[in-house]
This record gives sequence, C-alpha cells and structure tokens, in this order.
Amino acid sequence: MDHDLNTLLHQTMAGDSAAREKLIAMCRPFVSQTACALAGKKLEWGVDDELSIALIALNQAIEIYQPDKGVPFLAFARIVIRSRLNDYWRKENQYYQKTVPLVGTSEQNQVAASLEIQPAWDDYWDQEIARERGEEIQQFKQLLKKFKISFKDLVKSSPQHADYRKTLLQIAAFLVKNTLLLEFLLTKKKLPIKQLVEQMGVSAKTVERGRRYIIAVTLILYYADEFTYLRNYIQLASEGES
Repeated sequence: MDHDLNTLLHQTMAGDSAAREKLIAMCRPFVSQTACALAGKKLEWGVDDELSIALIALNQAIEIYQPDKGVPFLAFARIVIRSRLNDYWRKENQYYQKTVPLVGTSEQNQVAASLEIQPAWDDYWDQEIARERGEEIQQFKQLLKKFKISFKDLVKSSPQHADYRKTLLQIAAFLVKNTLLLEFLLTKKKLPIKQLVEQMGVSAKTVERGRRYIIAVTLILYYADEFTYLRNYIQLASEGES
C-alpha cells in the first residue's frame, strides 16, 4: 500500500484530480479507524459527523502536506484529523478530549490550507509530530513486552550488516502475508521457526539470531496504521537495500 499511496500522493500534489479521488478512497479506512479511536467509539459513515469532518481534514492534509519535513503522510494526516475533531468537539462541548492545546484560529487554519503557513503554525506541527512520535514509541514498547522483548534489547540486537538485515526484512514481509504463520506469531507470541525454515529456505540459526528484529518488524508491518513513523523507517531501510 505504501508505494501506491506515495505514488498517488505525488500525482495528487501535481494536480491530478483522478489520483486525488483514488488517494482519498484508499485512505477512507485509515480515516475511519483514526476518527473512531479519537472518539472512543464506533462511528458510521453518513450518521456521525466526526467521519465527515475527518474526511475533510484528510483533504486539508493533502493540501498542506510538506514532504521535505520527513514526516509520513498518514502520520501528518492523523495530526490534522485530531486537530479538526478536537475543534469540533470543543465547539459542540461534548466528547471533548484533553490533548495538546490547539494553536491557531479558523482564520489561521485557512491560511495554512493555502500554504501560507505562519511560524506559529509550523511550531504547532513540530510539537504535534514530536508528541506523536513519542507516543508511538511508547505504544510499540508496550506491544513488544507481550512478546518478552525490551526496546533496549531490540536496539542492541538490530542487524548491522545490510545483507543480513535484508534477509530479516524479507522474513518479516513473508510472515505478514502468510495468514497461518502470522496467527501463530500473534497468538503464541513466538516465531514459527520450523515453518519459516521449511518455507523460506533460510537457516534456523538465522531466524533464531534475528528473532527480536523479525518480530518487531512484523508487528510494525501488521499494525502499519498505528506505527506510521516506524513503518516509514522500515520502508526506507527496505528501499535502501533493494
């Protein structure tokens, strides 16, 4: 999905209206998931205003997104969606969640949408991005604990050699696409080493030695919408070694 999304995003930013429609359609599940998570309840299209507002926020995110910031588009879109929904809840005086105070009035938001972004608005995005990155790391740490992996141990065991890292990335990608093996990992909280050796032709030593890294990457790929910053890091690493 990442490659298709980035391609459509590039075409959309170049003025391709057809690509924009495809991009929005592709992002609808993400928009729904994000809005439901922020609202803390299940929302329905055509029934709940939050989803319409979130979709409008996605459109604005497309307008003001700056690739040179080095932030994944979906991560940026999530920040804009949160901002718009918090603004909506504040005005409605219901379901309001306490988050980082919003910076900017409706007039400033319109200025941002026209790409005339003021320094204060830039500061807001930088603060939100830093906060989201921090929250994502903490969430990932909690997930790793379920697999008896500490973030510190993961960092220490990360492969240094490009060929070895490429092999482990390929194993993780294979796992995500194999429903039975993925289910084994998620339920048993351990790698299906025997099956990976048989089906991929890799050595048991390679899988065992890269166990922490394989599990971590697999989780990031599987929960891609939740770990957008980490997913982008993995994508860049994969592209750099392809």
